[in-house]
Amino acid sequence: MTRTPEAFRRIVVKIGSSLLVDRESGRLKSDWLSALVVDLAELISAKRDILVVSSGAIALGRRLLNLSSRALKLEESQAAAAIGQIALARAWSEKFDGHGLTTGQILLTLGDTEERRRYLNARSTIATLLKLGAVPLINENDTVATTEIRYGDNDRLAARVATMMGADLLILLSDVDGLYSAPPDTDRAARLLPEVKRITPDIEAMAGTAGSDLSRGGMLTKIEAGKIATAAGTTMVIASGKSLHPLRRISEGADCTWFLSEANPVTARKKWISGRLETRGAVIIDDGAVKALRAGKSLLPAGVRRVEGRFQRGDAVSIKGPNGEEIGRGLVAYDLADAEQIAGRNSREIEAILGYAGRAEMIHRDDMALRGD
Repeated sequence: MTRTPEAFRRIVVKIGSSLLVDRESGRLKSDWLSALVVDLAELISAKRDILVVSSGAIALGRRLLNLSSRALKLEESQAAAAIGQIALARAWSEKFDGHGLTTGQILLTLGDTEERRRYLNARSTIATLLKLGAVPLINENDTVATTEIRYGDNDRLAARVATMMGADLLILLSDVDGLYSAPPDTDRAARLLPEVKRITPDIEAMAGTAGSDLSRGGMLTKIEAGKIATAAGTTMVIASGKSLHPLRRISEGADCTWFLSEANPVTARKKWISGRLETRGAVIIDDGAVKALRAGKSLLPAGVRRVEGRFQRGDAVSIKGPNGEEIGRGLVAYDLADAEQIAGRNSREIEAILGYAGRAEMIHRDDMALRGD
């Protein structure tokens, strides 16, 4: 069965440093990037949402700072990232601009995708960029990240972004064309696995180490990314990015490895909200709001009778009907004190009541799981 990126609705594409930056000169591979952006622009013209997770900032920055090829100290890596990120973002922006497309830069740390309050902020910003027709360009914020607060590789960051944004496909472009049964450079009998239905211990054992000193990742981090993505309903593919037009080559049937998801992103996210998060309080709603939620609407403050508990923005809360029965759960968009003030009020009044323009929804439908979903 041939799978193609065009068959998916929202796609995260991750590019490794070794594909973007020439190992010898430390310069950007401009022709390669131009060809990739052609592929991405074609998908966007086909009404697909595209998010790019791009490595390369440190690799570019170390050349601009005339740092040697030796291992960098933490502060040197941060300085190289600060310089290289500007060059990297400019290169992407210029390439997309040639197709009439705008890019928006998002720099994330581990906490931005792990802590729910910051998670909601990041997700809202990226969703707004997509809604406005811009291409989110995402990288780890290496200028401030330390060992304790970083991903350390963009494979897992890309998987977290894919799950956060409800992407149904994650493409990891690499310097290898997929997962092999054994290291192909040392075992002539190694065979490419075109499909992985489930990541088992045997699959994990096939992972090797980093293939390039420009890259902090390797097959092991790609397998870890696959575990994150597929558990959240995102299909993942590992494919070679060495040739021009790598996404087009996937569509044409080039060798690669597809990791099948365990569910679709919507179902997986609802399962996570309904069963894996501890609730910190409750939101009691009226009959009109109950009907609206069951019709697929978000929960607006006007439909809230009262709130209970000790929750903060981003916490999971129980959603209860007027008789106290739980009809679902969701991630609340306001702290308890603010939620109390706007309960029962029209969304247009939020700014006058709170002193800032908050979200129109108390709980957005994408952050909600109702009983029976």
